[in-house]
Parts: sequence; C-alpha cells; structure tokens
Amino acid sequence: MINEIENQHPVLLCGPTASGKSNLALKLAKKINGIIINADALQIYDKWKVLTARPTKMDEDQIQHFLYGTVSIFDRYSVGNWLSDVQNILNQNKGTPMIIVGGTGLYFTSLINGLTDIPKIDISVRQNINSWYLSDGIEKLSVWLENHDPKTYEKIDNHNPARILRAVEVLHQTGIGLSDWHKKTPKPLISFKPQNSFVMNIEVDRLNERISRRFENMVKNGALEEVKDNRLNWSATLPGFQAIGAKQLLDYVNNEISLKEAIDTSIIRTRQYAKRQRTWFRSKMKNWTELSN
Repeated sequence: MINEIENQHPVLLCGPTASGKSNLALKLAKKINGIIINADALQIYDKWKVLTARPTKMDEDQIQHFLYGTVSIFDRYSVGNWLSDVQNILNQNKGTPMIIVGGTGLYFTSLINGLTDIPKIDISVRQNINSWYLSDGIEKLSVWLENHDPKTYEKIDNHNPARILRAVEVLHQTGIGLSDWHKKTPKPLISFKPQNSFVMNIEVDRLNERISRRFENMVKNGALEEVKDNRLNWSATLPGFQAIGAKQLLDYVNNEISLKEAIDTSIIRTRQYAKRQRTWFRSKMKNWTELSN
C-alpha cells in the first residue's frame, strides 16, 4: 500500500510509541529521496535525546531531519507553534518529498483539519494556574475542568498534565473552552489523502514487549545521564519535563525509589500512553490507511 504514495504530497506516518514508525520513515525517505519532519511533541525538546528515542546521529547523517531537539526544554511549544514551523519547512522545501512522522495525534489532526488561533495566555494567568497545580495536584485541576468545561475534558488526553493545564489556562484566559475554540478552525495546512496517510498497527503484546525492551535499553544508553543533567533545573509544570520515565528516573536519582521501581513504573506508564494513543487513532483516524508491523 505504501508503494502507492504521491511523492508530491507529504506522507503522514503516525503510530503508537515503539511501533517502529521512525525506522519505517527512514527507509521510505531513502527510497523517495525525501526529508523527515518530526510530529512528536516531546522529541521537539533539546534535552531528551535518549529518553524520547530521537533519531540517532547516523540516521540524521543519512537523511535530513527537521524539528528534532530544536526547542529549549524551558520553553512552551504549542500545536500552533508546530504548525507554523511545519509551514516554514514546506515553503522552504517545495518539490522535495516529505515524511511527517510521530505519535502526537493532535499534531496530525490539526495539520489536516486546521487549528484555531487561540489568544496568548497572560503570564499572570499561567503562573496562578501553575501554583494551583503545584499546591493541589493535577487531579484537582482535572476535576475542575470536568465540571467547568466537560466538552473539552471528554476530548483531550485527561491523563496528560500538560493537556489539562493548557485547557484550564484557555478557559481562565478567554472564558471559552478549548473544544469551542477548535470549532473555529481555519483552512488546514495540507489536504488529506488516504493513500499518503498511514497509521501503524502492531499487536498489543508485541508492542508491550518492545516498549519494555526499549526503555531498558534507554536506561543503559544514557537516559539516566540526561535526567541527572537536568536535575538542578527541574520543572514539574513545563511540558518539556513530561517525558515518560523522566520523573521516575529522577526519583531514583534522588534515592526515593529503586532503579527497578523506576524502570517498571516507566514501562507501565509507557504502555498506558500507547493505549491512549491507539484509542485516539481509532477515534480520529478511521479513514487513514492502516499499516501492520
């Protein structure tokens, strides 16, 4: 099926974490002499190379990659920022085959459906909500959002603190919920073509085994060192610090839990995240072409 792609239209390749989409994107890019654009919300940050399974230097030497490690971990980077960056890449590389690959479903749906330009959040609003989060925890914010904006609560990944914080900020700032803002969508960045839009499908037990093996290899190959390097400037609220496994490895570094506990908990959370990804894909990408791996 992937042999039927149109080279002049970007290839969209989406899938759950550890499904093998990055390797497939690299093979396809070599085949069509294309470039690769990141569509993973955490691989965009500069401090997590191992922990987010970013492409290796060898991969980047073979094929030109964009939007990997290009944003400071201390900055906030929105879907709107990503769309703007993708637009610039599309403009600067006209005529070049492109593969947009990642696991952030919202990036892909915004790419082909458009995204409303929500007003910028005031620093004071953000600080107040961050203080609320730090004092009461994400559960209280989640309950508040469910009570005050149930439509948004039902649509977002309500297990993701960054998504909850964003939704609460928008409602406080504008008085309008994210779900209502998203109804005011402009023209999409690219048009949807089923023959160029793929969702990776991998048997759950096999995927879970790959998740376990990959995280154990991350720990062996530098993930702990990345956490130690960011330990002194750690932020519980910035999206860049929400990489799965980061907090667990930090707890180990701080002698709060054992390394085995950190690894086991991180693997469980990664599997839970992959399950939420698959649920999103089934709900939002029913007309995409499914690829078995």
